[in-house]
Order: sequence, then structure tokens, then C-alpha cells
Amino acid sequence: MALEEPQQPKWEGQTSAELKGSKVQEVWPLLADFCNMDKWFPGLHTCYQVGGVPGQPGLVRYCERGTDETTILWAKEKLLTIDPINQCMTYEIVDNNMGFESYVATMQVVPINNHGCKIEWSFVCDQIEGTSLEDLQSFVESSLQGIAKKMELALLSNTSTSMGDKR
Repeated sequence: MALEEPQQPKWEGQTSAELKGSKVQEVWPLLADFCNMDKWFPGLHTCYQVGGVPGQPGLVRYCERGTDETTILWAKEKLLTIDPINQCMTYEIVDNNMGFESYVATMQVVPINNHGCKIEWSFVCDQIEGTSLEDLQSFVESSLQGIAKKMELALLSNTSTSMGDKR
């Protein structure tokens, strides 16, 4: 009988970002548009569908970002669940060149006492060689802050544009 390698503990993390002037029903469609994350994710310059049906579990996207002129980081991510009633979705990384063996994340848009909303992002993954949980957590936090800021600006711009149309 072969000896099994001891299981490494999973890494878990979560963070959230507030969008003070935006409503859940405004933010959720932006987040739920799974194959257009390059509009919101800082540094992500490519995101497109490579399989499945838009808006349905099984949808696979390809995402790519450059860290410098020579390094391209990429991942294929599969939508596992999408719940428009609870404004929540779960996805996993199915292939990548960033060292992820296993990574599952959940993103949800949650109201904040009639004063906007927040996006919550949680993840569970295997340990990643060459990095730390703190580094991954920091990356997720800064990425989500960037996503929220870009969404807030886009929604504010849409509001002021539509207000200008009514004059």
C-alpha cells in the first residue's frame, strides 16, 4: 500500500468593497457579465468566452493580464453557479499558468442599509508555491477595490449622462 502525502491545509480568504452610491440591481449585472471582467478588473486586458452558454453554469472564460512586457498571466475560469435572486456566483480556475492547482471563489453583491451596496469576494484554494496566503489575500483585496471603483465610476457616469438627457 502506497503512503499518501499529507494533505496541505487549504487557503481561505475573503474581502469586500463598498459602492456607496450604487444599488445592488445596478452592480449585479456588471458582475454577472462573466466574460467581460476585463472592463472592471485592474490590469486584466483580455477576457472572453471559450465554452458554454452565457449566463449559465458551465460557461468558461479566458482571462489574461500582463505583468510586464514579457510576462503574460492567464487563466481559464468556469462558472459553477449563478444566482440572480441572491446576486451571487461561484467560479473555479480550471487551467492557468499562475500556480493554482485548485481555486474556487464566490462573489456576491449585498445591499448596505439603503446606502449603496458592497461586493463580497471569498475564495478557497490549495497553497500556491512561491507565494503566501497574505500575498494572495492582498492581491484579491486590491483587485476588488479596483473593480468596485471602476464600477462606481461607470455607474456615476451613466447617471449623470441620463440626468443630462432629461434636461
